[in-house]
Parts: sequence; C-alpha cells; structure tokens
Amino acid sequence: MAWFYVFLGGGLGSMARYGINRLLSPTDLAQGGIPWFTLVANVLACVFLGVGLAYGSRELLPRPLQLFLLTGFCGGFSTFSTFAAELLILGEEGHIGVALGYLGLSLVGGIGALYLALLVAR
Repeated sequence: MAWFYVFLGGGLGSMARYGINRLLSPTDLAQGGIPWFTLVANVLACVFLGVGLAYGSRELLPRPLQLFLLTGFCGGFSTFSTFAAELLILGEEGHIGVALGYLGLSLVGGIGALYLALLVAR
C-alpha cells in the first residue's frame, strides 16, 4: 500500500507544480529570465518538507501520510532536473550572472525555507 501513497502524492504534487507554472508568466531563458515557477515550486516544497519532517519527528504525522506528503507530493512538486536544465541553458546562452543568481537563490532560498519551516513547526 505504501507505493500507492507515494504514487498519489507524486501525481498531485506534479499537478500542483504545473498549476504554479500556469499561474506565473513564462520565462525566456534565452533572454536571461529567471525561471520563477521552478524556484517557487522548489522553495515551497522545502517548506512543506520542513513542516512534515518536524511533525514526523514528533510522531504527529503517521507513516502513510509521510509517504503521501513528503515522498510523493514533495517529490512530484519539486524538480531538480528542471532546475539543472535551466541553469545549463542560462549558462549556454551566456547569462552567467543570472545563472549564478538563480543557483544562489535556489540554494539559499530552499535551505533557508526548510530550516525556517523546521524551526516554526517544532
């Protein structure tokens, strides 16, 4: 049954990421635009994960819900492969400063969001 929780959460997470993509304006990487939808999805996934880990560590989140939310939803909602591809495209198009800024925003934003969510949820 664990696979079903992961499957369902992953599908819903992917749909949520697609929804964010539809809400935000498309980014033209060739023109040096920051891919905001990927950044927003990844940082929000870190927030969800931080809250889930804090609740899970206090046994406030049952194992099936951990599989659904943390493994499934967060896994489907966040997207490292898209992040990596966008960084590569920005670099190949000569937008090194934007690529480095995007890298920094993603790392600091994601780790910071996870850390703050853990602190608040604890």
